[in-house]
Amino acid sequence: MNVGSRFGPYEIVDALGAGGMGEVYRARDTKLGREAAIKILSASFASDPERLARFEREARVLASLSHANIATIYGLEQCDGVQAIVMELVEGDTLAQRIEGIRGKGLGIRQSLSVARQIVDALDAAHERGIVHRDLKPANIAITSDGTVKILDFGLAKPVAGEAGRAGGA
Repeated sequence: MNVGSRFGPYEIVDALGAGGMGEVYRARDTKLGREAAIKILSASFASDPERLARFEREARVLASLSHANIATIYGLEQCDGVQAIVMELVEGDTLAQRIEGIRGKGLGIRQSLSVARQIVDALDAAHERGIVHRDLKPANIAITSDGTVKILDFGLAKPVAGEAGRAGGA
């Protein structure tokens, strides 16, 4: 997608990054007047039933979770044959960037403990719903300017055996 292009009611503002399944963009929701992140499934994966099912499973897993330290999903959308997950736009650095000292910001002891506690709280909430993240790494953890941690990218998440009903059938 190009900056300025549209995906349904969303106007693409900027590219944020790319991963194994596709690309993530900053977008403006023209209906609700808010910023959002849109994860677009790569066209090469959209025709692969297994990859498409994994993408849809990620959306269902996110929809089954409601926690202050897990990025909120707004919807699973399709426009002109393109699949996308629309979610909360989390502004800030990733934990990987903080560890590397990007933009002069590092992690002191207090902040490290706060980050660790928030990660544990989020994972505990996911585990209570029978969901295991399976791709937890510093690049999938965002830290906002006020120190709030948000776990991102549940693309590899799986329900624990026997727990699928609690995770919305994910």
